[in-house]
Amino acid sequence: MIYFFYLCVTFGFMVSVQNLSVSFGSFDLLTNISFLINDQDRIGLTGKNGSGKSTLLKIIAGFQSPTSGQVDMSKEVTIGYLPQQMKVSDSTSVINEVVTAFSELLELSEEIERCGEEIARRKDYDSADYLRLCDHLTVIEERYRMLGGINYLAEAERTLTGLGFEQKDFNRPTRELSGGWRMRIELAKILLKKPSLFLLDEPTNHLDIESIQWLEYYLMTCSGAVVLVSHDKAFLDNITRRTIEISLGKIYDYKASWSEFIILRKERREQQIAAYRNQQKMIEDTERFIERFRYKATKAVQVQSKIKQLNKVERIEVDEEDTSEINLRFPPSPRSGTTVIETRGLSKSYGSLNVLKNVDFKIHRGEKVAFVGRNGEGKTTFSRVITGELDYEGFLKLGHNVETGYFAQNQDELLDENKTVFQTIDDVAKGDLRTKMRDMLAAFLFRGDDIYKKVKVLSGGERSRLSLVRLLLEPHNLLVLDEPTNHLDMRSKDILKQALARYDGTLIVVSHDRDFLNGITDKIYEFRNNTIKENIGSIYDFLRKKKIENLSEIERREKPQPKPVDEGMSVSKQRYLEKKEYEKNFRKLRRRLDESEMKIERLEAQISEFDRILSSPGSMLTDISDFYSKYQELKEKHSEEMNRWAQYTHDLEVFLKNNG
Repeated sequence: MIYFFYLCVTFGFMVSVQNLSVSFGSFDLLTNISFLINDQDRIGLTGKNGSGKSTLLKIIAGFQSPTSGQVDMSKEVTIGYLPQQMKVSDSTSVINEVVTAFSELLELSEEIERCGEEIARRKDYDSADYLRLCDHLTVIEERYRMLGGINYLAEAERTLTGLGFEQKDFNRPTRELSGGWRMRIELAKILLKKPSLFLLDEPTNHLDIESIQWLEYYLMTCSGAVVLVSHDKAFLDNITRRTIEISLGKIYDYKASWSEFIILRKERREQQIAAYRNQQKMIEDTERFIERFRYKATKAVQVQSKIKQLNKVERIEVDEEDTSEINLRFPPSPRSGTTVIETRGLSKSYGSLNVLKNVDFKIHRGEKVAFVGRNGEGKTTFSRVITGELDYEGFLKLGHNVETGYFAQNQDELLDENKTVFQTIDDVAKGDLRTKMRDMLAAFLFRGDDIYKKVKVLSGGERSRLSLVRLLLEPHNLLVLDEPTNHLDMRSKDILKQALARYDGTLIVVSHDRDFLNGITDKIYEFRNNTIKENIGSIYDFLRKKKIENLSEIERREKPQPKPVDEGMSVSKQRYLEKKEYEKNFRKLRRRLDESEMKIERLEAQISEFDRILSSPGSMLTDISDFYSKYQELKEKHSEEMNRWAQYTHDLEVFLKNNG
């Protein structure tokens, strides 16, 4: 224990989880787990659905007690805990609710005002009581300044803006906001309290891409430690430097980010399986010996020894992992016309609120595009206009033979509540897909007896997942998916992503999940200020191009304004300057494209060398995980550079077209 205490002090211990167990009846959720949370830790907490991640966060936060064991923390630790779901009061405005995070500051402000009034009223300047009052005022004023003083309102507004609120929203009654926006308010309050330990359970579920990036930067640069549960791979990779996996009630602690953890876990699992097989062989051999010589007097001592030996063996368990290849494919799409959707001057308003104004949009057969932008900018509205759910002003035309499949955020409301999960799928499955129904349901977390549950007893998340499976089984040549990954775990997201990558129809997907979008879509439409703007390339190309910085909003690139013509300048000189400007811009675009091509050649040469090593049977690699990590990094860089090259080629073509 003394040594444990020494380690805690030496390595900046904040929270100590010691021999913690959680049981529900005969079921053990967590079994004697121990670990430390240190100052400045950035921890990703991972494990299967139902493995105990949320339970562990609740216990550390003090909202649930363990069956046994304890959580110790230093007195100075303050905790900011964001659960997946919470009940909130709706009796105030957005800004008034957020500034409750500054309760100590507001109490100090009132105390300073009270002390100031009393000092002004009193005349006993030499009394001990008067001097104590002056000292007290000095102390609380210093504390007030340390906590941010009069800047707290500006800080609250910056945080609300970073999480997607606009100035006009600050005085809105909270009762008018959806659950997702209320969760943003709770998150803002936690961030403003600046706790020394953040416990965040799926904080990105209700955020758009801009807000996620803002939160990412905040958590990367804050002074507190962070323990994070998330299904957003990019978010985890950018923030965490340590991963704790919960598996079969035990924990495995890796000093690695999410991507590195995946490689290390695979290696650990292979070792675990090998140890399990060796142990099973030893147990079988021992049991055979016992059975064979159980009744021979000459072997009685050895048999008893073997029985004792067997009873002392600590059985190795291997977490059941579904490694089956679920090769889901959408049904073949009926062929549509070349132009699938076309709009000109399309507008949509809700009363006096103008959401879309003069939108021109065209998508062709087989294209896969993403709609991104802040919440409330019209992504869902435009999706519903396209699918015929909303009226509009202007021109909209669907192409020949277009059959639309739509996954809405409220898709669960359209299911028949009296049918079972299996019946819901059985109604739409046809042909070969009927043989894969159970696999598909399992891929989206409906396993065992879950498939016989009635829809009416399912949670909102379960209903959304069921709607997604149903959509996978129906033949459509245009899919419009609005936030399809909100209720999916990482494996289910990967399965859906692979199916969409192979989908031969036209795809429009609204999502804030960067990793999910990357590799599916090659064109991004940004919704901003009542209109949309086309961006060629991947989601990461778009984010780099827009230069999303730490606390800033997405900035529009302003087109350079033409310089005013000097009326006193000769025509020939004017033409000379224009030609010079044209050549300068052309050289810049051409040089950028050439540099990209050279970089691609270098990366391809490096990848070829890695491929050669992999294909060589005699190659001996001293560090396989490091080799594969570098190999994957090279392939990702190559993919990113190819996307940039496509954008640079497009930019040059547009330049030549506009200046030809």
